[in-house]
Amino acid sequence: MNLKDIMTRNPITIGLDESLATVKEIFDTYKFHHLLVVEEGKLFGVVSDRDLLKAISPNIGTMVVTYKDLATLNKRVHQVMSRKPVTLREDATIAEAAALINTHRISCIPIVDEEFRPVGIVSWRDLIKTLLPRQAQ
Repeated sequence: MNLKDIMTRNPITIGLDESLATVKEIFDTYKFHHLLVVEEGKLFGVVSDRDLLKAISPNIGTMVVTYKDLATLNKRVHQVMSRKPVTLREDATIAEAAALINTHRISCIPIVDEEFRPVGIVSWRDLIKTLLPRQAQ
């Protein structure tokens, strides 16, 4: 089985200069864990929910939030994203993806075309789902 069989196609992307407030809104709305960061259609990085949580104040969304806490949402994606992400092509195998996720200790792999444009994304959850019998999913 190849990654094209399990990947999420046409992933939502975000620009380098978008605010973390925008990232938070996308994560909260769509329950994603990763966004692919692009510039002029090409992949530049990945921002994860963990990157977001490390970069913003823990007081966001609480009763004790201050202006200073809210200002952390003004940081830009390029300040917190992971650069030069590990990628694969859609014809790569599930075993190749699992090996990369394990070796690099990452939680997703952007799937890119020959021009380094993102065409999909595969997470560790996607890989596990392929190993489970259909009834357990």
